[in-house]
Amino acid sequence: MLIVQKYGGTSVADAERILHVANRVVSRIKHGDQVAVVVSAMGNRTDELIDLATSISAEPDPRELDMLLSTGEQMSIALLAMALRSIGQEAVGLTGQQAGIYTRPQYGSGRIARVEVHRIQRELDAGRVPIIAGFQGITEDAEIVTLGRGASDTTAVALAVALGADRCENCKDVEGVLTADPRIVPNARKLTDITYEEMLELSAQGSQVMHSRAVELASVYNLPIYVNSSMVDAPGTLIHSGENMEERNRVRGIAHDTDVAKITVRHVPDRPGIAANIFEPLAAANVSIDTIVQNASEDDLTDLTFTLSEKDLARAEKLMVEICKEVGAREFISDKDLGKVSIVGTGIQTAPGYASRMFRALFDAGINIDLISTSEIRLTCLVHRDRVADAVRALHDAFELEKPGATVERA
Repeated sequence: MLIVQKYGGTSVADAERILHVANRVVSRIKHGDQVAVVVSAMGNRTDELIDLATSISAEPDPRELDMLLSTGEQMSIALLAMALRSIGQEAVGLTGQQAGIYTRPQYGSGRIARVEVHRIQRELDAGRVPIIAGFQGITEDAEIVTLGRGASDTTAVALAVALGADRCENCKDVEGVLTADPRIVPNARKLTDITYEEMLELSAQGSQVMHSRAVELASVYNLPIYVNSSMVDAPGTLIHSGENMEERNRVRGIAHDTDVAKITVRHVPDRPGIAANIFEPLAAANVSIDTIVQNASEDDLTDLTFTLSEKDLARAEKLMVEICKEVGAREFISDKDLGKVSIVGTGIQTAPGYASRMFRALFDAGINIDLISTSEIRLTCLVHRDRVADAVRALHDAFELEKPGATVERA
């Protein structure tokens, strides 16, 4: 089999762990597999580089910041290639450019435009293990662009698709996809498998196990992703299409996110084109909007609320001053002390009782709901940031997610 393995920053945090990864790779090769490897920067190196940049400039130039951040992964590829050679396995480290990863020109959040894997395939054919820098690519103008935090997952999936790999393996410091963050819910249970749709919702709502764009890309090309531990030899979780293989609760997991802010635009004239006039300037400034809720109109005026990442709030607030003048709104109000908690699972919208049980569990825990949003397989509540962990625990208990095959049809 041809396998693309991705190792995160924790898995390559120091020399001992890099040597451990090298031995894991060699073990797979001895079992007859071809392996290409994607790695992240070591440990917290990306955060350290960001801190270094902001100690020099409060607002680092995006191009130079991407130049700086790309060096973290380059350290990892060189060290892992050295480790493999030290135990007798030929290997070669490749930057995003050398690996043929071309991106659109958007610093800090580039999107992969295409992947040319000729160099990687030559290395595999020659018996060498290609070690590719995740999180980065190059534009048609030879500019280095990073793909956003966590996007080494996307690099690995894109390479697996381009190489025609049998599957992509995401090797992490957890044993698979769990029903909740184990730091909050110690008895969170590992799932045997999960569908692309469910994993995509969990990722979009705050789960750190997989980058959402990686899951989306894998679903388009029906590429299986196997999430397992790089630390211990234990079964992981298969992300795939189709039905889940285990008898199960409809609620598959609890996701949470504390990087949430909210803006409410008060007394907006209720006429065609107003929403476009509000959100187009935000989009032009690369402010990503999550949930949008509009109240019923009264006297041709309405309130419009939307959520966004807290890191984008200051930029959005500056824009909102002019936007309110443009659309004739009375004012806007912002709130950054929010988080969101979501239950995710295929069929929860079509089966009765799931919403009511969610709301009852939060009420019983004394947690106020600020805003509610839904999709076909998700229910999300905004709550005060200080109560997010309490909400996760309350919902995990209410839906009995610690029990394999637990059912809440009686809800």
